[in-house]
Amino acid sequence: MKNALMKILTVTAMAWLSGCSSLGQVTAWEKGNLAKPMMTFEGDALEQRFVQHIYGSKENSSGGYGVGGGGCGCN
Repeated sequence: MKNALMKILTVTAMAWLSGCSSLGQVTAWEKGNLAKPMMTFEGDALEQRFVQHIYGSKENSSGGYGVGGGGCGCN
């Protein structure tokens, strides 16, 4: 009884794990869709400039990223 239960559990586990093997595979015709600029983390360059402008305006600082200074006007 214990041996049969172990075989059933083993076969079930193998079937369950092999079902996940087909996930994450990108077919050749889907690679073109993934290469589009809209699929990057940065997205549209114009939109990123707009977001940076809003960020700079809200923080009341000049230069955005990589430039010293803050909103207090100390520099």
